[in-house]
Amino acid sequence: MTMPTSTSTPHPTNKVEPSSTNVQPKKNQKRMVPLRYVLMPFAIIFAAVIVLIIIGALAPKPAKKPIDIKAPLVEIKQLIRENVTLRVRSQGSILPRTETNIVAEVSGRVIFVAERFNAGGFFRKGDILLKIDPTDYELSVQQAKARLETAEASLLEEQARGEQAREEWLLSGKQLEDAPIMALRKPQMQKAQAEVNSAKAELQKAQVQLTRTIIKAPYHAMVKVKQTDIGQYVTPGTVLANTFAIDYAEARLPIKQNDMPYVNLPNISEESNKGDEVSLSMNVGGKKREWQSYISRYEGVVDESSRVHYVIAQIDDPYAFRRDDFIHPLHIGSFVKAEIKGKVIKDVVAIPHNAIYGANEIYQVSHDNKLAKTLLEGVYSDSEYLYTQQSIDLAKPLILTKLETPVEGMSLRIKRNETEKIAITSKNQEE
Repeated sequence: MTMPTSTSTPHPTNKVEPSSTNVQPKKNQKRMVPLRYVLMPFAIIFAAVIVLIIIGALAPKPAKKPIDIKAPLVEIKQLIRENVTLRVRSQGSILPRTETNIVAEVSGRVIFVAERFNAGGFFRKGDILLKIDPTDYELSVQQAKARLETAEASLLEEQARGEQAREEWLLSGKQLEDAPIMALRKPQMQKAQAEVNSAKAELQKAQVQLTRTIIKAPYHAMVKVKQTDIGQYVTPGTVLANTFAIDYAEARLPIKQNDMPYVNLPNISEESNKGDEVSLSMNVGGKKREWQSYISRYEGVVDESSRVHYVIAQIDDPYAFRRDDFIHPLHIGSFVKAEIKGKVIKDVVAIPHNAIYGANEIYQVSHDNKLAKTLLEGVYSDSEYLYTQQSIDLAKPLILTKLETPVEGMSLRIKRNETEKIAITSKNQEE
């Protein structure tokens, strides 16, 4: 029996839903961050702040100490009244008292030059510097002597004739007062005498020219410039050398108008021209050298450009050629500092410049260690001190320490030196 063939009808295909694990997220979709991850850092910071506050509140607080404000420590100096010799300071260059150009007075060839005839060479007065060929002048002297002998012979002859004429006139029985001058040959006698005098003058001139062929130092001198040498032909007026005197030198020192009343200037009417003592100094090889001098003269005018006065200090024997002991020479042209020992002012108080505030204000320490202010009226000032004659309480020491903000009446502490400390300690031990 034939079974009927059943025709299977295909079931509809069931769609399988994709699982969530196989679904790919979209590109424009953002992942969400859980809230606990965001709040966790803030919670930790907040907790740390709370812990620090608690620890700070529980920590013990440091004990408060009272603020101890100390009074400024100052160094002091006791003021005194005294007589002070003022020191006027200046500076200047050392100049020769005499500088000379040695020139030839005759012509000729230089035949001798002294060994020291060079720049820097020293000569005493009368030493020979050089010699000029004297041959022509020696011949001139011989000729002048011959002319003088001839003139003297003519004079003797004329004197004999005059004597004979007088005897002949007397033999005539007449008086000499009545004789004419021609009869007694007086004009001829005068002419012969004049020729003798002329011959003597020519001889003297020739001898002087001969002596001028030897050039000598006119004073104790040093050669500054040598301008001739052996073998050179010179004529009258030729400069042979430049020399300067070294028996003493001079320093030209400018003095300010305000300092002039305190300097003792030499009086032009006095024979002695010595004024105030002057100490000259300069550094030589790192050492201070000093020379003593004095004011020898005052130029008497005020410089129109600088408005200063000039005084001249004289330094005797600057090169020490007359001294047996060694002293460093003071060379011409050196620049020196000068300190003039001026007049004495009485009953003055010397105030150091570093203790002066502003133009004229100083601070002192009162009896109760308080700061006291004083205004000054100065009389004279130098590089170190201001001198005043005003009334100052000398019982109050002067404050030498520079204070940043000084206030009158403020408390001070006094700095004791070692001597005072030892004295105070000894006194305490005795008590």
